[in-house]
Amino acid sequence: MEELIERLKDKAGITAEQAQHVLETVKDYVKEKFPMLEGAVESLFAQGKEKGEDFLDEMKDKVGGFFK
Repeated sequence: MEELIERLKDKAGITAEQAQHVLETVKDYVKEKFPMLEGAVESLFAQGKEKGEDFLDEMKDKVGGFFK
């Protein structure tokens, strides 16, 4: 998640603390709107970027039907 925090800092011109708040807000929003992804979202944020690809694959499988 450090890479994402750095990108937020650079592109949005915010502090690391503000970037962390942004990520927490996005995490909560995704869990609220897509409750079936809660476990994947928690795993992604808990384990960092090595789980990122697994999370994206899982999201495509679970949410893909919503966008057809």
